[in-house]
Formats: sequence, C-alpha cells, structure tokens
Amino acid sequence: MNFLNGQETLSTIDWILRAIIAFFFLLAIAKLLGHRSISQLRLIDFAITLVIGNIIAHPLSDEKLGLEGSIITTLVLVVLYILGVFIVLKFPYLGKIINNPPITLIQNGEILYNGLKKARISIDILLEELREKKVEDLKKVALATLEPNGKISIFLHPEYEPITPSHLSIKMEPFGFPRTIIKDGKINFEQLKMLNKDENWVVSKLESLYQVDVKNVLLATLDNKDNLNVFLYK
Repeated sequence: MNFLNGQETLSTIDWILRAIIAFFFLLAIAKLLGHRSISQLRLIDFAITLVIGNIIAHPLSDEKLGLEGSIITTLVLVVLYILGVFIVLKFPYLGKIINNPPITLIQNGEILYNGLKKARISIDILLEELREKKVEDLKKVALATLEPNGKISIFLHPEYEPITPSHLSIKMEPFGFPRTIIKDGKINFEQLKMLNKDENWVVSKLESLYQVDVKNVLLATLDNKDNLNVFLYK
C-alpha cells in the first residue's frame, strides 16, 4: 500500500493502482451522493463536486502527495454533505440560505428585466431556452422561472398548451412499458417470468413472425398486449 503515501517517485504500476483506486472510490462517492448531485447541480452540489474533484485529482498527478489523505478528506466531506442534506430536509427554512429561491423571468408574456438582472441571464440565453422548449412567441408564456438547479421552467397560457386526450374526454388505454425479453441474442428469463411467458413461446414467435433464431436478435420487446417488436443485427 506504499503507493497511497507521498513519495519522491512512483512506478508505472503505482500510478495505475492509484488511478484504479481513485476511479472506484469516486464511483462509490457518486453513489453515496445520489443522482441529484450528478444531474442537477444546486449550489451545495456544485461546491461539493468541485472540491472532491480537486482533492482526488492532485494525488493522481503529483507523486509527492499521498492518496490516503485525499480519501479521508473526501469521506469527511461526504458525511458533511449528507448531514447538510438531512438538516435541510428537517428544517426547510435553512434550505433557503443554501439554495437560491426561484427567480421569475417572464410573467404574463412580459419579460421582467429585474429578474434577468438578478439571475445574470441575457436576453439571448432566455430566447435560446424558449427555442429549446419550442416556444416561438414570448406572449404565449404565462410564467418562466429560473430554478435553483439552473434550469428554466416555462409554463404556457392554457390556450396555448398542447391538446391532450383528457381535453377531448377520450379514454385511453393504461400505460404499459414494453419489457426487454431478448438483448444481444440472449433471453431475459426474469422478464419472461413476469410476463407469464416461457422460452418455447419466444422461440415459436420468432420462427413464425420473423423466421430467425434468438441468437440473431439484437433486441426484442414485449408490451402488455403481447405485441412483439424485434430488432435484428444489421
């Protein structure tokens, strides 16, 4: 375990071992921090991610710095992060100190300049966000706010919202997510069991509908109406 400590020089094997340990250690830390810290960087998430990245990066580029100290420091930061999240959940008013409140950028089709100034967002960025949401007319926007995670939420006036079956009182079939029963030429027996099917049923369906063997199937899905969709290797 000498490669964990600071040394004058490290061998190639020592550098490789440091990198491997750091990689799996960061994966474990990401698992502990949860999905929110990866996909939606709020202020506290951004700070902890930035600091941990720097702490781990230095020992990977400087042999005189030990990896053991970085790991201990990172674990302490993770504990503090989890404790901070718990405190915010327990005392919501403290969350307002850590996270910025939502900032209104557009209200009833009018741009709020003070909101843009407070959020430090230019008109060009605001228009870009609207284009990404396929909103071509500002006047259609009832409310647009900058969320604490940096994303802009946009709500249209009711008359401009897309028509859905519920607006037309149309009764729809319950949603059923297709299950993957074959992937990379191998049958997923666990999914088949949940669908009350067996291997013989799959083989006969492939033979009758597509004239192929299981090993030739890249992906096959089955929905709750027994509709089989098959994608072959090409």
